[in-house]
Amino acid sequence: MRVVLLLACLMAGCLAEKPHPCASPALLSGLITVSTQNEKLWTFAKYLYDALGHKVRLMELGTYENKSFTYDALLLFRENVMYEIHEHNRTCKKKPLKADFQPLVIPKDATLVGQFVLGSSSGPGEGLLINTWTGDLPDKTGKYVSSVTEFGCIPVTTLFQTEQFGWVVTSYVNNIKGITDPSQLNPPDFCHDEESKDNNEEPANFLSLFLPKI
Repeated sequence: MRVVLLLACLMAGCLAEKPHPCASPALLSGLITVSTQNEKLWTFAKYLYDALGHKVRLMELGTYENKSFTYDALLLFRENVMYEIHEHNRTCKKKPLKADFQPLVIPKDATLVGQFVLGSSSGPGEGLLINTWTGDLPDKTGKYVSSVTEFGCIPVTTLFQTEQFGWVVTSYVNNIKGITDPSQLNPPDFCHDEESKDNNEEPANFLSLFLPKI
């Protein structure tokens, strides 16, 4: 009986351990949705994320100010280059990339909001244990709120403030550790080295990656 009680206490201690900031897997792929508080932007995208090579690809469709769009962007942060890819006519635009690579991490200075169950805790397999964190955006431009899974640090949702759109909500679904086709993180063979002369709109932050096509 004492052994059973001891084991129960040890398990309770493990479960009660305070969550810590974490980093998501270095290679991830899946689907994301991005929507804004003022309802001007909504987009649904397949994403590929490579924290080792500092590469991201977004293949999206959505609406901005009631206008539909599709967009395919390959972002090579180490080269400071992005490619707008048009598979339908095998064309490509190469542009300078001024954004910094943003790893999927919970920063060390983040504050824990709480630990929650997404779904139900009534039975096995009915819920997902997540940790929600908050903190300041770089340069104190606003707040963010991020939720990740307790096990694996897989992103679930992220909210952050902007002056233009209010709160922006990013939700991650169907996440997979790894990238099934790494060649999608390389420019297609029809992309050339010449940079586009039309560089008036250069991505400068996460949200702007969804706007240059409008």
